Amino acid sequence: MTTAVDEADEGRVVDAVRELLATDQVSRTLGIEMVSAGQGRASARMPVRPNMVNGHKILHGGLVFTLADTTFACAANSFGSAAVTAAADIQFLRPAYLGDVLTAEAIVRSRSGRTMVCDVTVRCADEVIAEFRARGSLLGERRPE
Repeated sequence: MTTAVDEADEGRVVDAVRELLATDQVSRTLGIEMVSAGQGRASARMPVRPNMVNGHKILHGGLVFTLADTTFACAANSFGSAAVTAAADIQFLRPAYLGDVLTAEAIVRSRSGRTMVCDVTVRCADEVIAEFRARGSLLGERRPE
């Protein structure tokens, strides 16, 4: 569910999501960066580096999940209230390799009360790597720092 917002509101959404990622040490360590954000949607990317591949010489599945979950967090937190993952499921469709750059796109599909459902597609170029669905739970309004 994407809600139309004016340009100023869209700017605040992007700023809030950037701030969320700026304080996220895991995302910084993995090189995850936001590509775009708006109310109920987000896109992020992550390069596959040598310290990310497993014994099969493919990207560790937990890191694909982390990229998807981080992108979900950006979309879920775009509404102005703090939200966290309550449950998530991922389907791995093909491996990613050293040197690949993955892009994840998240869209909040529904919001009701304190919960939401969000889908995230992780791609390498035009190929789908994984499909992720998460249920988010609102923590409440963000506190000013």
